[in-house]
Amino acid sequence: MKKETREWFLKGMRAGIPIGMGYFAVAFTLGIAAREAGMALWQSGFMSAAMLASAGQFAGIGAIEAGAGFLEIAVTQVVVNLRYLLMSSALSQKVRRDAPFFHRFFMAYGVTDEIFAVSMGVEGKLTPSFVYGAASTAAPGWVAGTVMGTFMGMVIPARAMSAMGVALYGMFLAIVVPPSKKDRVIAGVVLISMAASAAFTKLPGLRGISSGFQIIILTILLSGVAAALFPVKEEKGGRQNGAFCECKPVGDGGDDLFG
Repeated sequence: MKKETREWFLKGMRAGIPIGMGYFAVAFTLGIAAREAGMALWQSGFMSAAMLASAGQFAGIGAIEAGAGFLEIAVTQVVVNLRYLLMSSALSQKVRRDAPFFHRFFMAYGVTDEIFAVSMGVEGKLTPSFVYGAASTAAPGWVAGTVMGTFMGMVIPARAMSAMGVALYGMFLAIVVPPSKKDRVIAGVVLISMAASAAFTKLPGLRGISSGFQIIILTILLSGVAAALFPVKEEKGGRQNGAFCECKPVGDGGDDLFG
């Protein structure tokens, strides 16, 4: 492994550790739901290892409990997880252009809300090794939490489980607040997003839209307006919005990104 690649991988691991800790706490609830749906310990663990999507997994477990067919479950997963298409599209613009296709393919496994946020926060171009490092410490927390929740969920009091569920929201705040303090535009978009999301849950005609489509609509609308009103100007020499950014490439070429 090249020195630069190893450094980016370790940076990703450090960024993924707090995410994994938050995942471990939140996944307990998922494990309890899986147990109530009749899933075995290995089934719940395999589900979380193969699919890092909390909303999608909860929806899938609910469909299983309701006795839904394979086609209905598949359609539900597409709708609930459609937001990851938007995240992947954004990451494809940030990742190094010389990254081979197979790296982009495997990076898709680690596209979660939290890993996406820390990846987009990387200065300059994104290397696949950073995403691999973040996923290597974040995903085990999600899998371990699910397994432990399935195994011990019935022993832990309901109040304790509710308290652990707050960890995910705290993790989101830890990701969003720092860049919001540095950039007023980001802070404004975050506040407007919160208000718009609350409006979707209260206003007639809007609250009937599924949560998955709410996220997609708000993401496209708000990000589009923000991009149109406050475009990021890129000039030669790595200058963005009048400030220099560190965009030093990692490795000598696409084959040196990982391995």
